[in-house]
Amino acid sequence: MAVNPPELIIFDCDGVLIDSEPVASRVLWQALTRAGISISLKDVHLRFVGYSQADVRRICIEELGASDPDRIFAEARDDLYAEFSRSLAPMAGMSELIHDLDTLKCVASNSGMERLERSLGFFDLWTAFAPNIFSADMVARAKPAPDLFYLCAAKLGVAPAGCMVIDDNPHGIAGAVAAGMTAIGFVDPTDMRPGRAEVLIAAGAHGVATGADELAALLNRNPAGASARPSGRSRAEPAIA
Repeated sequence: MAVNPPELIIFDCDGVLIDSEPVASRVLWQALTRAGISISLKDVHLRFVGYSQADVRRICIEELGASDPDRIFAEARDDLYAEFSRSLAPMAGMSELIHDLDTLKCVASNSGMERLERSLGFFDLWTAFAPNIFSADMVARAKPAPDLFYLCAAKLGVAPAGCMVIDDNPHGIAGAVAAGMTAIGFVDPTDMRPGRAEVLIAAGAHGVATGADELAALLNRNPAGASARPSGRSRAEPAIA
């Protein structure tokens, strides 16, 4: 399926611009474990990556039986920001890609604005996007609803059909498709979860790029050249348990 070059490129943050998801999973797992909830780090990563904080909280209460969610999430928040300050890094090659991009761009994240400021805000990526950084805090429904993507398009004066979304999570891909936008899946080359490209294609991605170099090549050669196929790379099981 051919698409027109985008007027606006909408980037997810966690797992696309910054390598935050493994850190966030580990910190949440530690907080849940301290609260007496039995769940593996692998299951935390698989279950919660891509969800908004409100959805993570709801799942912990309804499905995991968290009895003191306020304490769990307060501890997790404080620990997360401390760990971000020590170990967070941009995704390899993304700073260069973003600074070389001359297309109108913005960020659309299921993270809250406080978390965005204390993660993306550590890097010059924040300056490259500001003030066009949009959070699930700003809409009634987080991804996979299309609300956040509609907000981006409205704020920047671009019709949904003129927008392209880059997201590493099926929730983001599904939300982009629901908004009538072209969705491109992004896979971290170090992500050991199997079948990520297939998952994103199944959610509606027009194509999948593994790493910043593939994404740059896809954007530079015109998205109409993107193939709606997974990359075909095999991946081992996650190195977390």
